This record gives sequence, C-alpha cells and structure tokens, in this order.
Amino acid sequence: MAQLPPGIRFITSFSRDQWYRAFIFSLTFLLYASFHLSRKPISIVKGELHKHCAASHEVELDSYKEYAAQIQPLKKPFNASQCGWEPFDKNNYKQLLGALDYSFLCAYAVGMYLSGLIGERLPIRYYLTGGMLASGLFTAMFGLGYFYNIHNLWFYIMAQIANGLVQTTGWPSVVTCIGNWFGKGRRGLIMGIWNSHTSVGNILGSLIAAYWVSTCWGLSFVVPGVIVAVMGIVCFLFLIEHPKDVSCSCTPSSSSKTFLNGTSRCRIQMPTLNAKENGKLQQDPEIQHLLSDSENSSVSLNSSTVASGEGRHGTSAISFLGALRIPGVVEFSLCLLFAKLVSYTFLFWLPLYITSVEHLDAKRAGDLSTLFDVGGIFGGILAGLISDRLEKRASTCGMMLLLAAPTLYMFSTVSKMGLEATVVMLLISGALVNGPYALITTAVSADLGTHKSLKGNARALSTVTAIIDGTGSVGAALGPLLAGLISPSGWNNVFYMLMVADACALLLLLRLIQKELQCDADHTLFKEH
Repeated sequence: MAQLPPGIRFITSFSRDQWYRAFIFSLTFLLYASFHLSRKPISIVKGELHKHCAASHEVELDSYKEYAAQIQPLKKPFNASQCGWEPFDKNNYKQLLGALDYSFLCAYAVGMYLSGLIGERLPIRYYLTGGMLASGLFTAMFGLGYFYNIHNLWFYIMAQIANGLVQTTGWPSVVTCIGNWFGKGRRGLIMGIWNSHTSVGNILGSLIAAYWVSTCWGLSFVVPGVIVAVMGIVCFLFLIEHPKDVSCSCTPSSSSKTFLNGTSRCRIQMPTLNAKENGKLQQDPEIQHLLSDSENSSVSLNSSTVASGEGRHGTSAISFLGALRIPGVVEFSLCLLFAKLVSYTFLFWLPLYITSVEHLDAKRAGDLSTLFDVGGIFGGILAGLISDRLEKRASTCGMMLLLAAPTLYMFSTVSKMGLEATVVMLLISGALVNGPYALITTAVSADLGTHKSLKGNARALSTVTAIIDGTGSVGAALGPLLAGLISPSGWNNVFYMLMVADACALLLLLRLIQKELQCDADHTLFKEH
C-alpha cells in the first residue's frame, strides 16, 4: 500500500473533535474581529471630518491649503467648508467628535447589561446573526451621510447609538460559544491568542478606513458595514453553539486545578492541613467561594450530576443579582471599567493625536495607529501565558497596570521627539494597556462564568460576561468623552487622566491580589507540613 501524502497524514493526525474546535476557534475569531473592524473607522475619519485649518494663523492656513490641494479629489461637490465636514468644521469639533464616541459607547454599555440576559434565553447562532446584520446596516448608514450630503449632527449620533446597541450581541455570544468548546486547561494562553481578534479587527478597520478616508470617507464606513453583514451570514450558516450539537465530547480540564483568581492551589493541598487549620479555612466564606469547580464536583457530586443530566437547555438562567454575588465579579468589573477607559481612549483618539503631534495626514496617522493594536496582540497573549504560568489572574493584571502608568507618561513625552520614538512607544503601550483588558474580558470572565457556585450551569456564562464587559463599557464611554473635553487644554492632560485611570484599576484589584499572595503563602506552608 502506498504511503499517504504528507498533507493527508497531517489532516488525519488530528481527531474529529480537534478539527471542530479549531474551526470554532477560527470562526468566532473572525466574527468578532469583524465587529471591531466596523468600530475603527470613526477614529480614522475624524481627521477628515475636521481638518486642521486655523484662519487666525496665516502660516497654518497656507500649509493647510497646500495639504488640501494634494488630497482633495478633482470634484468635491458635497461640502463647501474648508475645515472639514459640517457640522464638524466648527471650533468645538472635539466636543462634537467626542459626542459621536460617547453616543456609541454609552449605548453599548447600557445594551450590554441586557444583552447577556437576552442571549441566555435565545439560540446563540440566531442572536449573533441578527446582531451582525443590524450592525452592518448601521455602520454603512453612517457612511451614507457622505453620499447623501447629510450635515445634521443628530443623524450621525443616532447611527452611532443604534450601532452601539446591536453590537452588544457580539461579545457575550462569542465568549459563551468559545467557553462551551474549550475547557480550563491553558485557558489564559488560548483565550489570549483568541482575543487578538480585537487588535486584528482594529488593524484591518484602520487600513480599510485609511484607504478611502482622503478621497471618499463614506466608503470607510460602507465597506466595513458590508463585511460585518457578510460575516453575519457566515455565522448563520456555520456557527455551532455547543460540542453536543455535533456529537463531540466536552473538553475535560487538562488539570484538576482552575485559575480563578489564583486560589486553586489552596484546594489541591487542603488534605495536608491539620484539623485545626483545615477547620479555620473551611469556615472562611471567601476561601469557600474561591474554591474551584473541581471541588464542587467532589463535594457535591449528586448536585453536579443532576445539573449535567438536565442538559444545557434544562438549567435555569442566572439572575443579574445572582451573577453579581459570584466572588470576583464586582472587583474585575470595576477594574475593567478603568482599563477599558484607557484602551478605548486610544482606540478613538490616537489617530487624531498622531495627526496633531506628528503633523501627518489622516491616512498615514491611521496606518501608524495600527502599531498600538499590534502591541495589543502580544500583550494579550503575554498576559494569558503569564497568568497560566503563575496561576494568578489578578496579580498578572496588577503587574501590567503598574507598568502601564509610567509607560503612558513616557509615551506623552517621547512621542514628541520623532516618528521612530513614537513607533516604539506605540508597541509597548499597546501591550501594557491591552494586556489586562484582554485577560479580564476573556479568561477571567470564563473562569467566573463557570464558578463552582453555579453548579454546572453553563448558561450563566453569557450573563457574567455581559456584566463584566458592560461595566467596562461604561469606562469605554467615559474615556473618549473625557478626552474630547480635556484635549483642548492640552494632550498632556489627557495622558494624566489615563494614568489616573490605570492607578484606579490597580487599586480595585488589591484585595484579590492580596488573596492570591496569601494563598501562595498557604501553599508554601502546606508543603512544609
């Protein structure tokens, strides 16, 4: 019998379950990348909606006219303003552009709390497909304002609000789906790699929007809108919510340990405690709440069996208050509020900042801003890898937040020294800013959503994810708004605001970090016994 070709041998070296998991990993990656792809154009187009022309400074005016002559197409019938697109050509343009960001993000934050509750009660495939089709419509709707010569501020604000609401269908759905397919083993690394869809989507969105921004900025929105809608159709045709739907096995944990707040080691070594110490720890309610899911299966096997026997559709959906009572949800949610404030300020205002500091046109500034997202890819993977290695989620986030604050100060200073320095600082800042954000929204959310107190109720993951990301989205709404209000007084003040936000995020994690360190000390004590 002839030897199989190398390609066929490679294909057959993986099991059917592994191929399905790889497919779901890739599909959910692309689905959510398309959501972020559609969010990025507004930050790129800001430089075109308001061009930097200052009539009071003749030199700047001449420079602007020379620049405008280079980028304007031969026929530009839609807008007679020399300072951008009405109504964003006024002196209060930063406040108006900030209002666009705030409209989207505020609607996203409010909608996220409802989205998780709704998502638990509907099939994920239908729910996500409807959200992606609607998101494509409203993203394209913003760009149609260019083609139909619309200069009403409320048209653009309403498009942003509608888009913010429908985009809330995305995150709870994809996290629930990926959580169903992948167990807890190396969850930080797997989800760190998977969460790079955020940065990949931002990069693609920047490149697509920058390609059209100087010639026909309406297409900077229409093209991403079409892409999101097409991916919605792909979602309807191919998304598989749960391994059981295709007779695949549910992935068992590769280890009995879990990584929830790094406290699993307490459970592993519990039998080595003497009776007095063991009784003391057993009576500690916080230790009890932070014990792993594996403990739940050993302590209450009958309860777990009943829960699994009912099936994933037989369990009742968790309430909003019930999800809040899961230990760690409140702390990580509030931490994400400040972490996302910093991340989304960069997402929406970085191209405009680069335009102001480096004096680049909108296209080049948009291309350069993608380096922040490239750094974010490495930051998310690094955070997941470190947290898996140390088995400490909160401590990993705290370490990166501690480094992020001085890095932001360096960025505000070094970026004025030239393009090369800006490139380096964009990569470093992207890694440190997006690392904690990525870890909390993925691995931490999945850990908390499968907490032992839920007794195997996998349907709760959508609600827990929505609460954490919804609270974070409040910060995402505040960040760009504050940047719009503060930036007229100087970009340095914006960076000071971001540094304070990072410090607040770190402070909110101190209790969990202390618990992790205490558990580490207990682990050493257990070994000595």
